Amino acid sequence: MSRIVAMRAVLLSAPYGDPAHSMENLLHLPSGLRTSGFVEITLANGIRGIGEGYLAVFAPEVFRALVEQLEPLLLGMDVRRLAEIEKMLVIATGYWSLQGAARHAISAIEIALHDCNARLEDQPLWKYLGGADNPQLALYASGGDSIGPDSMARELAAVAQLGIETFKIRARFGHVDKVVWTQQAAPQIGIAVDMTQNLVSPSREITDVLVFANAIEARSGRAPAFLEEVFGPDQIDSLPELRRRTDVPIAGGEIVTTELELIARIRNGSYDIAQPDATVIGGIQPVLSVFAAAREVSTDVYVHCWGAGVGVLANYHAAAAAGGRTAEWPLPSYPLRDRFLDRVAVVKDGHVRLSDLPGLGVELTPEIEQEFAYQNDAVYKCLVHPSSVPAAHAWK
Repeated sequence: MSRIVAMRAVLLSAPYGDPAHSMENLLHLPSGLRTSGFVEITLANGIRGIGEGYLAVFAPEVFRALVEQLEPLLLGMDVRRLAEIEKMLVIATGYWSLQGAARHAISAIEIALHDCNARLEDQPLWKYLGGADNPQLALYASGGDSIGPDSMARELAAVAQLGIETFKIRARFGHVDKVVWTQQAAPQIGIAVDMTQNLVSPSREITDVLVFANAIEARSGRAPAFLEEVFGPDQIDSLPELRRRTDVPIAGGEIVTTELELIARIRNGSYDIAQPDATVIGGIQPVLSVFAAAREVSTDVYVHCWGAGVGVLANYHAAAAAGGRTAEWPLPSYPLRDRFLDRVAVVKDGHVRLSDLPGLGVELTPEIEQEFAYQNDAVYKCLVHPSSVPAAHAWK
């Protein structure tokens, strides 16, 4: 009854964000649509589990091809042999993608396997993984890529309505005015800053980050709640030294695709806040391993949740099971995400409560597939020509 009889990749697209006022939309999503990628696994007894891999946002056809290549390896296997299946998938892809795209596909498969196993036990995933009853996670809101004060004010109003006390905005080097404006517009909300430098090379250096953080505090009287993704790949080894030279908490890790790499960073003192993502790092078990390593050195873990609803739920269930306290709440509009989260992740007074439904608690229905049919132009454009960058708005 627990034998895997089918596995398929599903690509879905939906309107996303604020096309006229969000830098992310203007630069990276010209279609106004965003794609998410899922894996559905069917067992002999009819149970279906679902998972999500973040790769599909950027390379949907690659995600689908990877899943299709791995499908024959799983057919006929007992879903309860989860560790064996995970090892097999790593062996099958490790030579050419131990740290990269295949890890996103494995993430989706692994999450779907966990969903199946929890459903077999008729338990919500957080409970199946050993979590305490009635799990709740404090949320920080994540968005803040508005190009001007009016749209940022609308985002702040949404954060306040949710009862969330920390809001992470996007601000690059030179965008001190934007951070200070947001701090002054919402004195009751802590403002964190995603500097979006994780893939920039050559990277800025320690002094640049310190100048940025100090300028914010000097002008507003408030330090950022935390700084995220402050360096590109060539300066990652500078993170421990940066932490020694600032009291502002340093966060990162969302693009790390193996728990070994993220655990090594945690143990060498790179982060005050580690941010694993189950849709990137290989699934739920690697996130649990990151939590265990972080506890050893008293590092906080805030799961990164920028996927669609399935990925968000996978991260929340993992965090709830591991004793996590805080998680990300993605603020930009995304009806596909809303459909999956409806009534299974309820936000009240700045906290999210998970449902008691089996597994992740969501179904991939024909109606969802029809409503959010895949559009092949709904691809996130990472390479941006300087001429396409909108003119800076005044944040005074």
